[in-house]
Amino acid sequence: MGQVWITGIGLVTALGPDRETTWRRLALGESGIGPLTLFDPAGFRTDIAAQAPAPGRVASLPTTAYRHAGRASAFGLAATAAALADAGLASSALEPHPWALVFGGGTAGLFEAEGFLARRLRGGPRVRGVRELVDVPQDAPSDRIGLAFGLTGPRMTVTTACSSSTIAVGLAAEIVGGGEVQVAVAGGTDALCRLTYAGFNSLHAVDLAPAKPFDRRRRGLSLGEGAGVLVLESDAHARARGALPYARVLGYGATNDAFHMTQPEPSGAAWARTVRDALARAGVGADEVDYINGHGTATEQNDAAECAAYGRVFGARLAEIPVSSVKGALGHCLCAAGGIEAAVTALAIARASVPPTAGFAEADPACPVDAVPGAARPRPVRLALSASFAFGGNSAVLVLGSAA
Repeated sequence: MGQVWITGIGLVTALGPDRETTWRRLALGESGIGPLTLFDPAGFRTDIAAQAPAPGRVASLPTTAYRHAGRASAFGLAATAAALADAGLASSALEPHPWALVFGGGTAGLFEAEGFLARRLRGGPRVRGVRELVDVPQDAPSDRIGLAFGLTGPRMTVTTACSSSTIAVGLAAEIVGGGEVQVAVAGGTDALCRLTYAGFNSLHAVDLAPAKPFDRRRRGLSLGEGAGVLVLESDAHARARGALPYARVLGYGATNDAFHMTQPEPSGAAWARTVRDALARAGVGADEVDYINGHGTATEQNDAAECAAYGRVFGARLAEIPVSSVKGALGHCLCAAGGIEAAVTALAIARASVPPTAGFAEADPACPVDAVPGAARPRPVRLALSASFAFGGNSAVLVLGSAA
């Protein structure tokens, strides 16, 4: 695979509507987890989430881009516009470009469809149904983004639960690195909805308080929402226009542990295989890794299995590698999590600063990692991993390197 640069980043999260606000608050150790107001959480075990600010419209996009758009699509449109602007690239339906678009897809317009169903059950009008169901398919946000920005190259939507947009970034890097296109837009978007909230509550996988990844007191995750979008470019294309990259995508690994629909394989052997596969595909060694952006959901089983996997791969050296999770600050953003976390990892490399694990205070012998408590830690990062270990055993790890 040829060199692939990350030249643009767009973020919409519970910590802010843009990249810089999110990074600044994340680095300070702040959390975006708070009372859920998007819908009534009465009757659920918990009433909190990492709810992102209502997405505003991108002024440069035509009104047609937002016609019948759901919340997830609006997050994706905003993050894509920001990523392209950050990269110094412009694309629109009026001036299309043959660039690829690879996105992680999740609930899409399910929140809006739930509103329609609730209204119909109350005897409300039926006429609005067609409009509110347009964004229900999981590929609707990526299709809407492709149309809005005139992206006429390969378009794919990946749905592998919480590893969706991690795999999307890896696939996009392969497309660019293989010479099929010069530029790709990759990442994911997802939005909170009642069905997702009910599902995780019914599994007893949520904490009543904000999530505490890797902490001895952890009791479960906090759900989140938002979008993370990266612009990937070939080395030649980026150099020709004088682009300033954040980092490089060196490779990725994707495996399945074939163990259980919701529980992780407890020994860490399956996830260790994913990490080793990623390192091998990137052509780097475990001794070169400076930072791991962990999956860190804050569930008792998941965090322990994840740390066991790292122990298998890195051995005693694990004590020297910071392993932080942004889910204590941004919540678990499901199919958007990997894109958001890949963006944060690229920023950590570019800014020589490792983000902290919000909520972490008490070490757990089952999670023997340096979780970076408090605020961001200044540290040169030449090579980093961004890991996603999802339901159904769908696991993926990205390997990002310094652009220097």
